[in-house]
This record gives sequence, structure tokens and C-alpha cells, in this order.
Amino acid sequence: MSHETVAKRYADALFQLGQENGTLDVLAQEMKVVKKAFQDNENLYTFLVHPRISNAKKQQFLQDVFQQAQKEVVNTLQLLVQRHRIELLPAIVDHFIQLVNDAKGIAAATVYSVRALSEEECRQLELSFAKRFAKRAIELNNVVDPSLIGGMKIRVGNTIYDGSVSGMLKRIERNIVTANK
Repeated sequence: MSHETVAKRYADALFQLGQENGTLDVLAQEMKVVKKAFQDNENLYTFLVHPRISNAKKQQFLQDVFQQAQKEVVNTLQLLVQRHRIELLPAIVDHFIQLVNDAKGIAAATVYSVRALSEEECRQLELSFAKRFAKRAIELNNVVDPSLIGGMKIRVGNTIYDGSVSGMLKRIERNIVTANK
């Protein structure tokens, strides 16, 4: 079974628990924090996969570190350690957040621009793309990418809207190359 399929199953189970308990928003917030903790601290992952450290110590460590978190979050982490699947955590969190966003009618989007966008610009983009995708809201993540030269590129799911200068130049280049054949 692929890692992607396994990650989706864990995310589905966590989503169902969140729905039953009415804690989806809290779980989503805490799972984002857990993912960030793992990304920011490589030693945490190294500790949890180390073969000489017993599962009991790893489980106690997770209990101590994440004692303020929901029990579903801690139990999920402990289960992943027990089954030697902690490397799936980022994919599980991503799938879980996607499930929560779908349930709430929210889409996540990444905006690549030459400079950081102002709050007003972000708000206008969110409103515009929320209407276009028939969603209640859009959560924007602004990524500064100087290679765009100008304009912006927006990615919503698998759809990319490229209004950047570098994108236009590439399209012009392709048109010239295909016209000369």
C-alpha cells in the first residue's frame, strides 16, 4: 500500500473523530502546530525513529511534549510511532487540513509574487478567487519569488493561474519556437 493511501486513511480517521467530537477546528490548528514542530526540529524526528530507544520512552516523550494537545492528536502521534510510520505525519496533516477545508467550504491557495502582498491585496484576491471557485473563503499563502520578474502566479489545488512576466515570456518563446517549425 502506498504511503499516500496510508496517510489518507489516518487523516480520514482523525477527521471522523473530530466530526464526532465537534473539535475539527481545534484538531486542525493543533495538527498544524505539530507539523511545524517536526519541520523546525529535526532531532524530534530522529529521536522518534531511533531503533535503540524503546517505544515506551517515545510514547512517554510524546505524552510529555504534547500534554496540552487534544488526546486525539497525541494518540495519533503515539500510534504512528508504535507502527513505525511517523514519516507519514506531514502527509497526514496535509490530507487532514484538506478534509477540514473541504467540509468548511474553504480552499487553500498559494500566491507567488515578486514582493510581499499587502493585507488589502490579499483580501481582494481571496474575495475574487472565492467567487471563481464557489467557495466560502480562500486561505492565501503569499510566497515571495523574485524570479517572476513581475506580476503574480496563483495556485489553487491543481490549477495554476500564471500572470507573471516570466510566464508570459515563456509562452511567447514557445509560440515563436512552434511557429518556426
